[in-house]
Amino acid sequence: MNTKVTLSAKETKKLAADLLTFLEGRNLLCLYGDLGSGKTTFSQGIGEALGIQKRMISPTFVILRKYEVQSMKNKNIANLFHVDLYRIGFPDEIIDVGILDFIRNPENLVIIEWAEKMGEYLPEKRIDVRFEYVDEEKRKISIIQV
Repeated sequence: MNTKVTLSAKETKKLAADLLTFLEGRNLLCLYGDLGSGKTTFSQGIGEALGIQKRMISPTFVILRKYEVQSMKNKNIANLFHVDLYRIGFPDEIIDVGILDFIRNPENLVIIEWAEKMGEYLPEKRIDVRFEYVDEEKRKISIIQV
């Protein structure tokens, strides 16, 4: 486990971008933490590092947003799926949304906020990122390769 304390949104985004070099064949990032703990900011950092120009906002109400990756640095990642399961009531709803299909495609990078809601559908091969709100700017972020 690797734990860092970030002192700003900019530092949180930088940490996210740095994580891309350590995926080691994993294409699933599972984000855990309370509201306002930095999950969406972290996701935006991943998107920026992948060259996504479109503004990334939390997909809380639509559950899923897809972005095509334009950056030539990340030739092995064609699409970024940003998923927010906050509004999911039952793990079986994940099947209906198609999240498992997106994860199975190695050309996709899938970021899931509120990943604990996946229950039994949570794949073993993933990176867990846990967020802790310390104060208005400061976040404690723990990264665990599973």
